[in-house]
Amino acid sequence: MSIKATIGIMTISDRASSAVYDDLSGPAIIETLDAYLTSEWQSEYRVIPDERPVIEATLKELADEKGCCLIVTTGGTGPATRDVTPEATEAVCDRMMPGFGELMRLESLKYVPTAILSRQTAGLRGDTLIINLPGKPKAIRQCLDAVFPAVPYCIDLMNGPYLECDEAVIKPFRPKT
Repeated sequence: MSIKATIGIMTISDRASSAVYDDLSGPAIIETLDAYLTSEWQSEYRVIPDERPVIEATLKELADEKGCCLIVTTGGTGPATRDVTPEATEAVCDRMMPGFGELMRLESLKYVPTAILSRQTAGLRGDTLIINLPGKPKAIRQCLDAVFPAVPYCIDLMNGPYLECDEAVIKPFRPKT
């Protein structure tokens, strides 16, 4: 019997959190994960403002209290003054996983020259992998397509739930044993 995975989805946006506009990014993450995953999972979905203490507290809540094996954030990764998601992520993580951000920027450069302005990153808090994505729904799918093949194995290494994928959509890499 497999354990149902809990995955945190966080949209970090002043305007979406105050209902100036509908959040399209969080639902884009959920839609992408629904397409990838064949194993059972549930989301813990939050829409919060670009406030570093709120971002840090929400990451801690999702990792420590809700037991998320994975938290995927969207928004707050650019160079604007209020874009503080990477700093909040680094503050709550025990170890950083810089390869995720490097690969996402490399992938995004295929589509836009401004990808070098993006500061997405990833890190580990206890047994939780946290990945920061850009805010645009199209960029979310492009970045997740690039990095997600490594995510199930990373979660395996942290003794998390076994994430099974629809290999016609995304093929996770796990070393042959």
